[in-house]
Amino acid sequence: MAVLVTGGAGYIGSHMVLALVDAGYDTVVLDDLSTGFGWLVHPSARLIQGDVSDIALVRRVIEENDITAVLHFAARIVVPDSVADPLGYYLANTVKSRALMEAVVASGVQKFIFSSTAAVYGMVGTEPVAEDALLSPISPYGRSKLMTEWMLADTAVAHPLSYVALRYFNVAGADPDGRAGQSTKGATHLIKVAAETALGKRPFMNVFGTDYETPDGSCLRDYIHVTDLAAAHLDALRYLERGGTSGVFNCGYGRGYSVLEVIETVKRVSGVDFPVQISERRPGDPAAIVARADRVRAELGWAPRLDDLSTIVDQALAWERRLSARNLI
Repeated sequence: MAVLVTGGAGYIGSHMVLALVDAGYDTVVLDDLSTGFGWLVHPSARLIQGDVSDIALVRRVIEENDITAVLHFAARIVVPDSVADPLGYYLANTVKSRALMEAVVASGVQKFIFSSTAAVYGMVGTEPVAEDALLSPISPYGRSKLMTEWMLADTAVAHPLSYVALRYFNVAGADPDGRAGQSTKGATHLIKVAAETALGKRPFMNVFGTDYETPDGSCLRDYIHVTDLAAAHLDALRYLERGGTSGVFNCGYGRGYSVLEVIETVKRVSGVDFPVQISERRPGDPAAIVARADRVRAELGWAPRLDDLSTIVDQALAWERRLSARNLI
């Protein structure tokens, strides 16, 4: 028996593979390598290059590897890009997820874990947002992910499929042992960008808007360490293996940091006072979004270990130095 990870050569997916292998799971990765990197995949996992919408391929992978659960990470994830290319995002995140589900159901796999997003909530206030909040995404990215949640819920009613959808807040950091990290060239993740700027990989960085209704005018976000996020998925898998019912869970720490606070933390941890440019707001960015995350702790038993912004930043910087030293990206 094995577990299939789609998008397992990407940032979050590669950390999920680490968690699965470390926990003793036989792990198979399906990734088209359009944005992922084969060298990020743990050598004990089997990497198959292909598209998640290739139903025949997915069914063959499931059958040949005796797959019992699917963890679906393959997606496009940049909010402003989704505003510029909505059809591309609906194709990658919704249409291809539908094809994957068809293959999963036809192959008799009964456990599915989906990488969703806090972007399904849209514009919210400064108070932590719970899973039962109004769902009103303001970007094609958020809508494409919400549509997939709806498809999963409907599929679970019609077929013997149990699922967990995890709504991520802002993922950051790198594997504490230095085995994986955010490696995409031109990434837009704030801590990644700030770390690159601190190490001279970028001449400056932008802050997109300082006129929001937040304490310092910059956007407020809940940053979660990628290793803690992978642990939440592992808890979700074990929950389903115990017979847990389908559900949706926020993944965050329940505390927000502003963009300017994050930049100051990167400057302090790196010891570099790098240049910052104030720019206009980006389309699709809510002023603040922070998780109410008591449900994932209570029902899945999730207990984060790396809930510290300085730790997240330090490990992100360490990964950037490793990429530079090995000329990996």
